[in-house]
Amino acid sequence: MRDQLLDLSIRAWAPVFEAMSGDIATGVVPRFVYDSFWPQGWEARQRSDLAQVLDQEAQACDVALVGGEPAGWVCTRIHPEDSMGEVYILCVDPAYQRQGVGRTLMERAHSRAREAGMHMVMVETGGDAGHASARAAYEAVGYTRWPVARYFKEL
Repeated sequence: MRDQLLDLSIRAWAPVFEAMSGDIATGVVPRFVYDSFWPQGWEARQRSDLAQVLDQEAQACDVALVGGEPAGWVCTRIHPEDSMGEVYILCVDPAYQRQGVGRTLMERAHSRAREAGMHMVMVETGGDAGHASARAAYEAVGYTRWPVARYFKEL
């Protein structure tokens, strides 16, 4: 199932990175930052990073199945020092988006955090155009955006 989850993750994030290319062209996302994060391309880095999560944090991952096939997955990290759960990864196959799979996975992450005695849950996403649907999904389940500024300088 690991490879199926990695493949669906790449399918899910392809539109995000496609939309991000427009933000790179206009300078909203600096080219040097993109090139530093994804020097061999976003797919290779995403696949590697997600494989590491699945391999090292499988006990914190939940998979949504539709007809016995994976439709999405979530990884929930617990940060007891902050009384906070973190939705670290949320990924829904494009074939199952806008059908409640993401909401169900978020509810599972919230339950994990609650069961661990946490008082809040946090999720991070990009402010670029590619992540607009993620921001809308988080707001739809009651998340409040905390304005954070992250600056980069090319050396």
